[in-house]
Amino acid sequence: MSKAKLHVRKGDQVLVIAGKDKGKKGKILEAYPAEGRVLVEGVNIIKRHTRPNQANPQGGIVEREAPIHASNVMILDPKSGEPTRIGKKILKDGTKVRYAKKSGEVLDK
Repeated sequence: MSKAKLHVRKGDQVLVIAGKDKGKKGKILEAYPAEGRVLVEGVNIIKRHTRPNQANPQGGIVEREAPIHASNVMILDPKSGEPTRIGKKILKDGTKVRYAKKSGEVLDK
């Protein structure tokens, strides 16, 4: 797999735009650029059957998030809270930042 760039990063607020969890909002917990996938809080919950171990002596069924494809999420505009596309621009001080196309708000601090 290639080391592709993602349009979203860890900590971004996103809206799921496709799949079984369409319409849900959440924060990105982890990003996997090599696979082109992201882990979103409260989205794509799977049931994992676990054996008893030190952390969980009882074992049993544990629910947790599974990664979804990055193309199925859209970043939320920090100003309005609506889904938006993102662009990249270089500021006067020479730093490259991402910005929301809808409001022009800079996403990277």
